[in-house]
Amino acid sequence: MLLKTFGWSFAITAAGLALAGVLWGWQGLAIVAILSVLEISLSFDNAVINAGILRKMNPFWQKMFLTFGILIAVFGMRLVFPVVIVAITAKLGPIEAVKVAIQDHDRYEQLVTSAHPAIAAFGGIFLLMIFLDFILEDRDIKWLAWLEKPLARLGKLETLSTVVALVVLMVAATTVATSVPVHGGEGTIDKAATVLLAGIGGLVTYLVVGGVSGFFEDRLEEAEEDEEAEEQAARKSGGSVVGLAGKAAFFMFLYLEVIDASFSFDGVIGAFAITNDIFEMALGLGIGAMYIRSLTVFLVRKGTLDDYVYLEHGAHYAIGALAVILLITIKYEINDVITGLVGVVLIGLSFLSSIVRNRKEAGPGDGSGAKAEVSSGV
Repeated sequence: MLLKTFGWSFAITAAGLALAGVLWGWQGLAIVAILSVLEISLSFDNAVINAGILRKMNPFWQKMFLTFGILIAVFGMRLVFPVVIVAITAKLGPIEAVKVAIQDHDRYEQLVTSAHPAIAAFGGIFLLMIFLDFILEDRDIKWLAWLEKPLARLGKLETLSTVVALVVLMVAATTVATSVPVHGGEGTIDKAATVLLAGIGGLVTYLVVGGVSGFFEDRLEEAEEDEEAEEQAARKSGGSVVGLAGKAAFFMFLYLEVIDASFSFDGVIGAFAITNDIFEMALGLGIGAMYIRSLTVFLVRKGTLDDYVYLEHGAHYAIGALAVILLITIKYEINDVITGLVGVVLIGLSFLSSIVRNRKEAGPGDGSGAKAEVSSGV
């Protein structure tokens, strides 16, 4: 099971490190290895979130996530995305932007870093919406019940998450974004308008992609519920049901890719602390991204989210923390070690809480203990 799920990740790691050693020597090999570990540590919560969505898909779309999805993750977000950012920020043509990325590493790093406020605002608001929609929903299973119960009551206001995200965006634009330090020089620059536009872009992207995927997912669930009661009718209209499933899975796949893109922002920006070579960066972060995908599939196939019910909660709290960190980094630099540790600690605590819950349920005189634990949380 382990080798089957992580086999491609192991093979790509060996090939990637060997390639790095041939192209850049021992130093390049070490840099690529460090970048791989950085990506895994920063994106572990991404795997848990992905697993929660991916388990709703059939095996075909799970394979699509591991094959076509990894191409988007490695070549799209880790290689093409930084170049696109350079082209937009510096108002360069695509060919010239590629030349800058390959030939002028210092200027490339400067251009990408100068675009960080917009990247952080877009990713921060997108991730914040994921966290808010999770925490404001009334769920049967609650981890931190003292916090989640009152928030679930507030969440009955359907637009509350959007309102909160817009308020946070306005606060960020009028505080940290008004005096962003100039990269490689002295003084500050006002990035309030840039942050506002980018944040609104992240919000709109979340609402469109999440809304469409949610719509088709609901339609798919309705079709599945009616299938048993109307088995004969379902056979006659089998083509339409399959088409609906395809649409639902497709939009959920798009949603997964946008989430992955938002998670990759901090990894791409943080990689500049280690190297400004675009190819070393893409190779190292790409290896790490492959492990995140394999871990996602492993969590789905092992049913880990069903066995450890608070893991999804911990991952969403980690997302909320990452969203806040991204918005703070518009002005202030935060070490990537701190960013990675926050997610690891929150997920670790949720994992331990799940173990405690499972032991209580398995203990003598359990009776209705499971229901009591579900409602009371940790």
